[in-house]
Amino acid sequence: MSTQTDDKVTATEKLLNVVALLRDKKHGCPWDIEQTLKSLTACTLEEVYEVVDAIENDDMVQVEDELGDLLFQVVFYAQIAEEEGLFSFAGVVTAITDKLIRRHPHVFPAGKLENFGNKSRINAQQVVVNWEAIKQAERDEKIAKGGIKHLYQSSSVLHDIPLALPALERAKKLQKRAASTGFDWPELALVLDKLKEEIVELELALSGDSESAIHHELGDVLFSAVNMARHCKIEPENALRDANKRFERRFNYIEQIVEESGKRLSELTLAQMDQLWDKAKQSGL
Repeated sequence: MSTQTDDKVTATEKLLNVVALLRDKKHGCPWDIEQTLKSLTACTLEEVYEVVDAIENDDMVQVEDELGDLLFQVVFYAQIAEEEGLFSFAGVVTAITDKLIRRHPHVFPAGKLENFGNKSRINAQQVVVNWEAIKQAERDEKIAKGGIKHLYQSSSVLHDIPLALPALERAKKLQKRAASTGFDWPELALVLDKLKEEIVELELALSGDSESAIHHELGDVLFSAVNMARHCKIEPENALRDANKRFERRFNYIEQIVEESGKRLSELTLAQMDQLWDKAKQSGL
């Protein structure tokens, strides 16, 4: 590694060099030196959410900054892995480049970069079908090489869906993967019927005194709601985030009205707060 500055050094090369220096056992940063592949995972999740938050706030200055933080995570992982003889940043870049070319045969016929421009006619739905087929072939190849370790048996189409994913996202991916085999409701009406069925079962569980039964049935309702979103071609995470924002806006409205009246929320009845809630909805919040 080198500490020399060079106007011809690319921004990426400079970043790689800086991270390597931060990990230098003699002169580097004590915190950076102590990190491992596993210790960084919490930081990585936090950085991803901060990128999403900046995008949703339409703050492009912050988006640029947060993407830099996320890129740092990638380089940091690669630096640690290279020190341990596992893989390198160049290997990461090569792997994703090859994967993109391989998964877009309609853009790069025969999986070759030089064939770009000889694009085949294909619609967006066919792209998705082909994408899943190519991914499955890749999974089968990894299994054959012993490169995938997971809770499920290696023959399952669900075996490599990460357990660490947020539950909402993992539910969507499980459903989508299962649907690729034909295990899916053919009509939206049937999905809605299933959601109603799960709500009835939750009501029955609530009439009893089994906390585990309520837990079970509530999970089924949430899982079915994700399935409904998938069939409506709506991202469940985005729908829920928007619902959170609506709730926050309307509740803030109630707080403001109550504060202006010289009262406190605790002094209002639920019926009074509900009236203010309806007023907030009517105002478009």
